[in-house]
Amino acid sequence: MSPSVPRFHLAMPVDDLAAAAEFYGSVVGCERGRSSDTWIDWNLRGHQFVTHLAPTRAEAIHNPVDGHDVPVPHFGLILEIPDFHALADRFRAANTSFVIEPYLRFEGKPGEQWTMFLHDPAGNALEFKAFANDEDVFAT
Repeated sequence: MSPSVPRFHLAMPVDDLAAAAEFYGSVVGCERGRSSDTWIDWNLRGHQFVTHLAPTRAEAIHNPVDGHDVPVPHFGLILEIPDFHALADRFRAANTSFVIEPYLRFEGKPGEQWTMFLHDPAGNALEFKAFANDEDVFAT
């Protein structure tokens, strides 16, 4: 990642640090950084993502989008299309259940994108997507 591109830092609650370590390390493929008994830093493609042990969770919220119930809040990455499909294959190989299976949105229109939603072992909602044209990320 270019140093001129701002990187995000995000800390998310997890209820099982070992399950988070398996998921983010082995399934998602993040490099593990510093850690303690209650948190782990991850390199999420150049961004600092931290899983913090937090045994209680808030109630889940969903919003309708394209006929799907999209979990809120959610976060993820915008990937290149081959990386998106490779990650989807990794999730399938790990028997990960999708909230919304990988599919193509806005086909043939500005903002055409592949998207998928899933939960990590702690119930945090993730969305990964890939645009046909990177310049259309904010297309209307």
